[in-house]
Amino acid sequence: MVRHRQLLASAVAGLLLAVVAGPSLAQAASPGTVLDARENYDGTQRLHYEYGPITITPGQNSIEFAPTKLKPDVPGYITRFKPDLIYADGTGRVPRVDVVHLHHGVWIINGDPVFAAGEEKSIINAPRGFGFAYRPRDNWYINSMLHNLTPTPTKVFITYDIDFVPADAAGAAEIRPAKLKWLSLAGVNAYPVFDVHRGWGKGGRYTFPDDATGAERAKIRDGASWTPPTDVTLLQTNGHVHPGGLWTDMNVTRGAQTKQIFRSEAVYFEPAGAVSWDVAMAATPPSWRVGVKAGDTVSISATYDSARASWYEVMGIMPVLYADGTTADAKDAMSGQVETRGQITHGPLAENQNKGGKAADLPDPSRLQSGVLGGTIPIKNFIYGRGDLRLTGRAGRPPSVRPGGTLTFDNTLDNQRAIYHTITGCKLPCNRSTGVAYPLADGPVFDSGELGTGPAGATAASGKLQWKTPKNLKPGTYAYFCRVHPFMRGAFRVVHGKAVRRRT
Repeated sequence: MVRHRQLLASAVAGLLLAVVAGPSLAQAASPGTVLDARENYDGTQRLHYEYGPITITPGQNSIEFAPTKLKPDVPGYITRFKPDLIYADGTGRVPRVDVVHLHHGVWIINGDPVFAAGEEKSIINAPRGFGFAYRPRDNWYINSMLHNLTPTPTKVFITYDIDFVPADAAGAAEIRPAKLKWLSLAGVNAYPVFDVHRGWGKGGRYTFPDDATGAERAKIRDGASWTPPTDVTLLQTNGHVHPGGLWTDMNVTRGAQTKQIFRSEAVYFEPAGAVSWDVAMAATPPSWRVGVKAGDTVSISATYDSARASWYEVMGIMPVLYADGTTADAKDAMSGQVETRGQITHGPLAENQNKGGKAADLPDPSRLQSGVLGGTIPIKNFIYGRGDLRLTGRAGRPPSVRPGGTLTFDNTLDNQRAIYHTITGCKLPCNRSTGVAYPLADGPVFDSGELGTGPAGATAASGKLQWKTPKNLKPGTYAYFCRVHPFMRGAFRVVHGKAVRRRT
């Protein structure tokens, strides 16, 4: 049973000046400049909510929907939204991303997604004079997906801090109601994902949906564009990508003309570059106002780095806050005067500092003797039954297969506990310590998908329990890991000539 807690900070008594960390917009701040343009109105309340506690079972990777009453008690305006995740032990500690992972949290209001959190944990700020219109009778649900990357159960709270101006507060007279339109490249659904394979696209960059071909084109959904029936003013947006993501773009098309109106750049604090969750997404500056006419089409795209690794089950999302009509200070989308760059809303986060990639007590699989030829490799208790780098003796030797043959991986046993696993190629030896930047899908391009079965729309599972290695692999040793639980490492080998035969 989920318990909900609500904490109300004292109301802000007077009109305060907004505090901006970093240079002003007039100084042409770079995307790496932190800009949390918190607006304050007479009567602003600081509301803190803790949703939970949520028990995360070993290896959990499921999508959960649940109603919540954690919301303001009176009508008014939400002007700021800041999400996070903390342990439910009373310490307020934020879990390390490589231990417990807030894949996403989406606050669904009256059936529409509105506020959201990914591991980049962007802070949403409505620009001065606008706020998301809120009513107590609105139905709120939380769609959450929490990853437990370990075999250890734990409990957490999803938290969110709201700046709220009640409708009867003096400051409410300054606020115009705003709405939100959710734009998602793979549709508005529980798990809108697509894949980016290493080498796809052009020059090491892959843009979805522009570069999508074959089966990937089927993942393009109507939610990637929006044609307003009346004139509107766009007020605020920022992008959401997964590791490997470089930016999201928002464009407006009017007739035969298309113009970019914003690029949400992914600013990586990660020393290794675009490979981890140690990132912040650029949001629009407070002065950003874009006039869109009835019949214009607003569309988005997402660009990923495809030179270094493959990225599976990734996203490209850009919710946009807007107001009906055209404001006096709005710049027409086609004018060429729209500011297309912004600033990030927070700096480096402590929970992303375990990078991984250090020496660990695991063997180099290329130096191990070959294991038995062919057969099925069961997965149980987070162990690949043969060839797991944590096993010793004969069980730890990479199982063998002839060129053109296959090995079969089977997740029937762990799936009984709703634990899903992948077999994802990584560069040899793939035996260093786990962290937010290691391991990567930087080896031969193969991936099983998440082996498992689960409720439709409430899981990332592929619906398959077995996966066979590709038949076209050349002789050699192949390392792999589990994308869901990256401490799991294994290897197999394609061999010519003699090999140890499986005992019957």
